Amino acid sequence: MNFNSKNPFLSDKRFSSNAVSKAEEVHHAQIIDYNQDMTISGTINKTAILFLLLCAGAMLTWWMAFNGMNAMLPAIGGAIVAFVLVLISAFKPQASPYLAPGYALFEGLFIGGISAIFEARFPGIVINAVGATLVTFLVCLGLYKFKIVKVNEQFRSVVIAATLAIATYYLISWIVSMFTDYTPVHHGNSLMSIGISVFVIIVAALNLFLDFDQIEKGAQQRMPKFMEWYGAMGLMITLVWLYIEFLRLLSKFASRD
Repeated sequence: MNFNSKNPFLSDKRFSSNAVSKAEEVHHAQIIDYNQDMTISGTINKTAILFLLLCAGAMLTWWMAFNGMNAMLPAIGGAIVAFVLVLISAFKPQASPYLAPGYALFEGLFIGGISAIFEARFPGIVINAVGATLVTFLVCLGLYKFKIVKVNEQFRSVVIAATLAIATYYLISWIVSMFTDYTPVHHGNSLMSIGISVFVIIVAALNLFLDFDQIEKGAQQRMPKFMEWYGAMGLMITLVWLYIEFLRLLSKFASRD
């Protein structure tokens, strides 16, 4: 069974279609400028830029929330706009250099609002969630770089299947809870709920390996330069997911005290 990356930005189909485009350029004897090819270092730089923009947006809604202003409107608006930009970029990767910075900024508005809510209820939780996300990212990057964890088809299939299962469960739980009094088992601070959060975090972390692998493959195939923004945007989506799940897990532990 062959699965692609759960992240629409980092799917094999996207990178393969651009590889065909590259092959056509060579076939027509066009001059190739290797400075216009996707590189790992270039993707890292783009990821850093997006991270700074996300932090800027988050600081804005964070400041609003802790200065008595209503930060939920920009937070919700940011989430909607960020989602729309994700959809557009998924169908038009060549627009990523323009859409990715906007995504990071608007997603930051959402992250800042959500973080402020958790911080107000559980002081100190945000710095712990940020630290846990950063440590997880660095550990996964080290494991991938030194080939301790290798991404093969079996690994890919298991991670994608687990990710799809989580997404399906969240979607069904949300729909059912909207029309009934049903409380999803991942809500609350029970041991079952904590166990589910731990499982989701593990799956989110494993998705980082898929992201690293697809970015590396894109660089090896000399994808167009705009794919650096595309890959960086996809990696940021996974990191945001991981951060939110850490917030949820830590809040469950804190509420049990």
